[in-house]
Amino acid sequence: MTSEPRSVPPAQRTLPAMLQRQAAMFGTRPLLRIAGSRWSHADAAEAAGARGGALTQAGVERGDRVAVMCGNRIEFLETFLGAGWIGASTVPINTASMGPQIGYFLAHSEAKLLVIEAGFLNRLQAADLERTKLKEIWVVGEAADGEPAAWLAPAGVRVLAYPSGSAAVGPADVQPGDPLAILYTSGTTGPAKGVVCPHAQYFWWGVNSAEVLGVAADDVLCTTLPLFHINALNTLAQAALTGAEVVFETRFSASGFWPSMHANGATVVYLLGAMVPILLAQPAGEGERNHRVRIGLGPGVPDAAGKAFFERTGVRLLEGYGSTETNFAIATAPDSPRGGVMGWLRPGFQARVADESDVELPPGEAGELLLRADEPYAFASGYFNMPEKTVEAWRNLWFHTGDRVVRETDGAFRFVDRIKDAIRRRGENISSFEVEQVLLSHRSVASCAVYPVRSELAEDEVMAALVPREGERIDPLELMSFCESRLPYFAVPRYVDVLPDLPRTENGKVQKFKLRERGVSTQTWDRALNRR
Repeated sequence: MTSEPRSVPPAQRTLPAMLQRQAAMFGTRPLLRIAGSRWSHADAAEAAGARGGALTQAGVERGDRVAVMCGNRIEFLETFLGAGWIGASTVPINTASMGPQIGYFLAHSEAKLLVIEAGFLNRLQAADLERTKLKEIWVVGEAADGEPAAWLAPAGVRVLAYPSGSAAVGPADVQPGDPLAILYTSGTTGPAKGVVCPHAQYFWWGVNSAEVLGVAADDVLCTTLPLFHINALNTLAQAALTGAEVVFETRFSASGFWPSMHANGATVVYLLGAMVPILLAQPAGEGERNHRVRIGLGPGVPDAAGKAFFERTGVRLLEGYGSTETNFAIATAPDSPRGGVMGWLRPGFQARVADESDVELPPGEAGELLLRADEPYAFASGYFNMPEKTVEAWRNLWFHTGDRVVRETDGAFRFVDRIKDAIRRRGENISSFEVEQVLLSHRSVASCAVYPVRSELAEDEVMAALVPREGERIDPLELMSFCESRLPYFAVPRYVDVLPDLPRTENGKVQKFKLRERGVSTQTWDRALNRR
């Protein structure tokens, strides 16, 4: 058995093989801490077998989907590992999702079973579960008032408390290209797409991330990010492959971040772009240096913020690029010659900057970033039940990222902007299409356009330009209250402009670039200044 993850034979790049490998190599070494639970590396394989047994008893078979809507707690990881152990796929659902989005994820993924935290049960009232293929719902924990969660499910759907345990089953004979998870990422001009992530892609996420960060067996990885995204889920793979330990915090707290890192003995941390300015806005104190953290991953952190962060905390943040569909293909290093770039291409990947016809552009010219991998199944295998979107994104055998970048003469890739009409806020991708659909469902809105504008936190804020229906008046505060019950909190627009009409092309298409150029004006309504 090889101790070098990159040398693991292709057939063993599956979740069951990873779990068996780490159990044999690292045994009783600590693997994780999460919400009061602890596992050793050997415990992970045992937990996967036991949860796989419970899923099998519930009728989940190889190839089925199991949805999970749960915070950072052990039940999430048990379900993820157990499903992968028996050849099923996990469908993580963002815990900020409201009824309409939950219903869509469940129906589109054709999930057979849903694992949901009790505090989220009430959101299912607004989800159209009649359109789903759900057979069973497992409820984790109790409602906030301490009473057992109770919810009236549609006919034919059993609602049970999360099973405490079951007889273990052996691992299925899964292949590296078999789907391990379906991760939904916001669409740009349509509904969210389910990214089909094979077992080998998850393996390579762990290998590449661990190499970039220099993760070793004596490291303690600590993340406050949610497990329903690949960023946090990937930290488990890093620890499993290297013998390290990972600590999952339940949420990000600006005031509690450094005390938490100190208490956990963290050596590697994981941040998103907006989190760094938030931390820097805190009063400087001794706690920023009272820790063992040696390095951090901070994609999307502005160069000036990264330098200020290093000066105050002593922690160097590495930049990088990797979408849910791809892998950690581009990254900086502690000894990179300069900042302000996404990084340099990593081993095992190919990249080109291309024009609208996929023709490669010379260094210095901006174009779309195209990527592909050398190793089989290191990228996602497509979009679930969306063959046309899959062909479009992977045309000409390259994955089209939708991001405009420049390749510098020294090989560094510099991000310019997004070609796709997507918005990124609080580390979340937001579909302008989905926000627009909610706005258009309000009685006072005749037409609208949703688009990003920059915020003081070096990320996007959501802005909406609205045209009222004839005879109606738009009340932005009332409209945002309407949105709050129908959209994740991070997707509710901050800025609103009420206009007589939207700028359009000759064929009627809204020219959002003109709205973005117009941006926030003195006439713009700001939700941050107009809360009830």
